[in-house]
Amino acid sequence: METSAELAPPDPSDTAASSPDAPPLDTSQISDSDTALGIDIGGSGIKGALVHTTTGKLITQRLRIDTPHPSTPDAVAEVVREIAEKLGGQSPIGATFPAVIQHGVARSAANVDKSWIGTDVDAVFTKATSRSVIVLNDADAAGVAEARFGAAQGVPGVVILLTFGTGIGSALMMNGQLVPNTELGHLELDGHDAETRAAASVKDEHKMSYAKWAKRVERYMSHVERLFTPDLFVVGGGVSKDADKWVPLLKLNTPVKPAVLLNNAGIVGAAMAALERQQS
Repeated sequence: METSAELAPPDPSDTAASSPDAPPLDTSQISDSDTALGIDIGGSGIKGALVHTTTGKLITQRLRIDTPHPSTPDAVAEVVREIAEKLGGQSPIGATFPAVIQHGVARSAANVDKSWIGTDVDAVFTKATSRSVIVLNDADAAGVAEARFGAAQGVPGVVILLTFGTGIGSALMMNGQLVPNTELGHLELDGHDAETRAAASVKDEHKMSYAKWAKRVERYMSHVERLFTPDLFVVGGGVSKDADKWVPLLKLNTPVKPAVLLNNAGIVGAAMAALERQQS
């Protein structure tokens, strides 16, 4: 299968990224024992970078390859193999995946081919790369990264990350520890699947103003708030870059912070998971 790899241009709002012309850290000072490869698998693109897991900084620029269509296990595994090969090294690998992941097995499939359901994703990627790979839900990976290095760093109690994009992803943290696969975007709200009412894609599809869309987000987050009484909400996804246009409009009892790591969160969280499994 032919693929086209490219170095993703840095996002100026990515605090974990540095300039395109230089790595964010002096790599001579980095131990291999603190390094892991993070790969973030999405419906349109698959991105990877080496990560210094002690600081959450990227050691390399992000390498991006378009997600193959159809995004079958063999096709996606080939892209994961290519990214691992191009970035080099023998570091452990962590990968995010847009699905409920239970002990490495996909129990759902969002924005990827349905043939993934029931597939041992850990095993598929481990075989493709000839390296140990751990896979976790994409929003869960972002939550882990934000709890360690981002908006939820040092926050005790219950923290809920909500990512607003095509759907609504969620991660639930208790004292910095992940409770996986919460899928709070699929809560029923007013007789509807919540993400069909309040995802960022709904705003775009219906050309809503931020003010109008924020009312739907507030309705949804109020529902989550009543169920979990969190100590902090962290909101992510592409719309978090415009957080000043809608987060102040939310009338909630719980503080709300925009995500800090943005496009790097999945990569960083996946790398952290890989290194922690290796060390356990």
